[in-house]
Amino acid sequence: MRILSTLTVTLPLFFIAQTATAETLGEKWARFNAYVATAGQDHMSPIGMYMAADVVVKSVMLALIFASLLTWAIFAAKLLSLGVARLRLQQSYRQLDTDATLRGAAPDGRGAMPAMIAAALIERDRASADMPRDGIKDRAESALSRVEAGAARRMAAGTGLLANVGAVAPFVGLFGTVWGIMNSFISIANTNTTNLAVVAPGIAEALLATALGLVAAIPAVIFYNILSRAITGYRVMLTDAATLVQRTLSRDLDRAFTAQSTVEVE
Repeated sequence: MRILSTLTVTLPLFFIAQTATAETLGEKWARFNAYVATAGQDHMSPIGMYMAADVVVKSVMLALIFASLLTWAIFAAKLLSLGVARLRLQQSYRQLDTDATLRGAAPDGRGAMPAMIAAALIERDRASADMPRDGIKDRAESALSRVEAGAARRMAAGTGLLANVGAVAPFVGLFGTVWGIMNSFISIANTNTTNLAVVAPGIAEALLATALGLVAAIPAVIFYNILSRAITGYRVMLTDAATLVQRTLSRDLDRAFTAQSTVEVE
């Protein structure tokens, strides 16, 4: 547990600090071990404070580091997926607006717009010739609303975790701090000394947990706000796309009704 937790904290810091060289893997591993050993001897360095901390405080620090890494991963993944989804939606929107008809549309593509077109075509094809057009439009609108809600829900998946990290991480860090300070007071009682040089490392270890809590919480709150605004804009685009599909379906139904009326008159 001690080796795994030490590697989790120190390995990224070590490789970021080192430049690319022609060293062999064994030489790099030896340098890494020397780096960890040197840093662990300095009790006032972040690595040294972590290695000297209590197992509870270590667990809190590892949990906060994992939450921070997960926050950045979710933010990067959501930005990428949101950008791709917006691009596909814009392209499909422009294509359908140019065609001005669902006839010949390709509903088998990826994205929310092809799913909306497919839902509208299904409702149109299921209707018989003698059914009123308003009923087709109402059923298509209901199907499009479900597609729109599903696309928005999938895009928002995972953002709730950012809100939880932003709200909980400071208190988790505070728990680690309280636990570490409690251990410091116990050591003061056991050593019968109030020398600051003796108790300062333990208090510093405890305060490091609070710092890690803030490191995890602050980006999580910022990322959550950014993604919330971006997803709100994406939902507006979905609403516009659904409205365009409804207009196009209505136009196609009117054309079909006009053509049928013309044939009957002739």
